[in-house]
Amino acid sequence: MPEPETPSPASAPDATSPGTATGPEPALSVRALRKEFGSLVAVADVSFDLIPGRSLAIVGESGSGKTTVARMIVGLERPTSGTITACGRDRSQPARGGRERKLRGREVQIVFQDPYSSLDPRQSGAALIDEVLRLHGSDNAATGQRQRVAIARALAADPRVLILDESVAALDVSIQAQVLNVLADIRDERQISYVLISHDLAVVRQLTEEAMVMQHGEVVEQGPTGQLLDSPQHAYTQRLRASVPGPGWKPSRSVRETTAS
Repeated sequence: MPEPETPSPASAPDATSPGTATGPEPALSVRALRKEFGSLVAVADVSFDLIPGRSLAIVGESGSGKTTVARMIVGLERPTSGTITACGRDRSQPARGGRERKLRGREVQIVFQDPYSSLDPRQSGAALIDEVLRLHGSDNAATGQRQRVAIARALAADPRVLILDESVAALDVSIQAQVLNVLADIRDERQISYVLISHDLAVVRQLTEEAMVMQHGEVVEQGPTGQLLDSPQHAYTQRLRASVPGPGWKPSRSVRETTAS
């Protein structure tokens, strides 16, 4: 009787092959994201993965495309091309119907920079939060003031991903520190993933583990936050880093002020 064949090493499963679990499924995955407004390319070929409980900063000057990326992720803008996957579901196109919008609200929430435009002035803070709690079936309530209300309202839906679009920029420094500490605690407790859009590199360093620098719609540098801020490789990132005032910095007086004195 012939002996049974011994399987060759090549037939054994490869731990690195597609379909094999090599880590947690990303809460948010973006691939080759592109957005055109007529002849203007606002975002070109942006890709990243964000795993649960981690935070990514998107950094760049005004007009770099970072907010457009956020608006596409949350479904307020339709990508020209590319894919957005949130919680394992394709979210590359805006929601169709109330049921899908509600489901997406449990996946991804956004807090805008200006609470005056994102909150209804006819409703109290408690009413704004209660509305979200009723919609998404939670039993807890919270109150706050303006931007803190906006953040609390977004968190009330218990999302998997929270986009913070310059959300603490307008807060007093002491209040900002408190809010950042609370956000970090909530992230650790709930394993929420944050996408932080900010020009404040100190805030970026405090809240995020990964950072991505955008210029003219393109990603020019990407990597661990500490490494990127301490040893920037791209000239644009170096200029951003150099623009941060250091200890003892004093604003220079303009020529007009010097002449007047």
